[in-house]
Amino acid sequence: MLQPKRRKYIKDFRGRRRGVATRGATLSFGEYGLKSLGTAWVAANQIEAARRTITHNLKKGGRVWVRIFPDKPITSRPAGKRMGGGKGDIAKYVVVVKPGRILFEVAGAAKEYVLDGFAKAAAKLPVKTRVVSKEEL
Repeated sequence: MLQPKRRKYIKDFRGRRRGVATRGATLSFGEYGLKSLGTAWVAANQIEAARRTITHNLKKGGRVWVRIFPDKPITSRPAGKRMGGGKGDIAKYVVVVKPGRILFEVAGAAKEYVLDGFAKAAAKLPVKTRVVSKEEL
C-alpha cells in the first residue's frame, strides 16, 4: 500500500476539510478521469482496491494513473485503553480529497471498459464521483 518513505514530523493534526480542489482538478495524462464530488479522507487501502478494480476492467488495454497519494498519518488508540497516555500510534495513511479533485486517469482503452471500471471503483471509495473526459472539456 502507498505511504510516504519518511516524514519531517511523524504525527499530524486532523485539520479542516473545507473548500474545493485548486490543484489536480484537470485531466493531465489520460483521456478519462474519475473526479471527486465531495470531501473525504481516502485511505491507502481504498486507493489500492479502486486501482486494482480499474486495471482488472481494462482487459490488459490502456494505462492507469493514480493522481492522489496518501501522505497524512491517522493515529488511533487500542480499544479499551484508558484516557491519557498521549497520542496513539499511526494506524493508516490517508489523502484529503476535496470536490473537483481528479482521483484516477485512464488512456488507451475503450470507453465502455473505462466507464464500467470507474463505476466499480467508485463503489470502493468513500466519496461521490463522476467520470470526466477530454471530449467534454
